[in-house]
Amino acid sequence: MKKGTVLNADISSVISRLGHTDMLTIADAGLPIPHGPQRIDLALTKGIPSFIQVLETVTAEMQVEEAVLAAEIKQYNPALHETLLELIRQLQQHQGNTIALRYVTHEQFKQDTANSRAVIRSGECSPYANIILCAGVTF
Repeated sequence: MKKGTVLNADISSVISRLGHTDMLTIADAGLPIPHGPQRIDLALTKGIPSFIQVLETVTAEMQVEEAVLAAEIKQYNPALHETLLELIRQLQQHQGNTIALRYVTHEQFKQDTANSRAVIRSGECSPYANIILCAGVTF
């Protein structure tokens, strides 16, 4: 469910149409995007916009109940993993609810993106900088 305003019309539209448990993926520049979900490509050049910038903007508007990460992020991008854990803690405080965190293999993650309503592609070029957000409800 939608909470505020995002300037990007495609992202705002997708968030406004999310129902409980619907999924939205935020991806790095290299994640393969399946044909099913809407593709929202924000990548301008390497690193712009960053994965974190996109994630912070989306979660300012989207009620999140669960987040899914590739387990490989722990080993291959530990700094980003720690940043994500902190952002999830902050989001839980702001939303006033617990956000479940689930890890899957990167191969499973890629398969799961096919079930997302949309995949938002950032310009991020660091390993495993991807997350699936599952929509919660605001009541």
